Amino acid sequence: MTLQELSKYYKLHEWLERNREMLSSLYAAAGPGAQVITGMPHAPGVSDKVGDLAAELWDLQSKIDYLEQRCAEEKKKLEKYIGGIKDDQTRMIFRLRFIHCMTWPQVAEAIGGRNTANSVKLVCHRYLNPKS
Repeated sequence: MTLQELSKYYKLHEWLERNREMLSSLYAAAGPGAQVITGMPHAPGVSDKVGDLAAELWDLQSKIDYLEQRCAEEKKKLEKYIGGIKDDQTRMIFRLRFIHCMTWPQVAEAIGGRNTANSVKLVCHRYLNPKS
């Protein structure tokens, strides 16, 4: 498996989290008090802000559902691949980085023992490219 294939879940997960945050913001905008009533006449033209917001919420929720499905598929592939890594520490590095979506400094901190972000990253790259 290549680094790009391993990173696919990481990127999907990031994208999913951003979409969830946007959905949360839209729900907050749709809540009570979101509409400003001034008593002044509105500009000519008809618009259905509630309908537009409902459509946007539905579209975003559909996108989130799709991303969740893709993430589940990619996670299965990752777990199978990472489960085949024989060295415990290397397997843990891969699991923390690619399944738990940690940054390299977070992985190094979780592994402990004088490991740095560069050292755990190097373990990953050496495992993927043993001839280098």
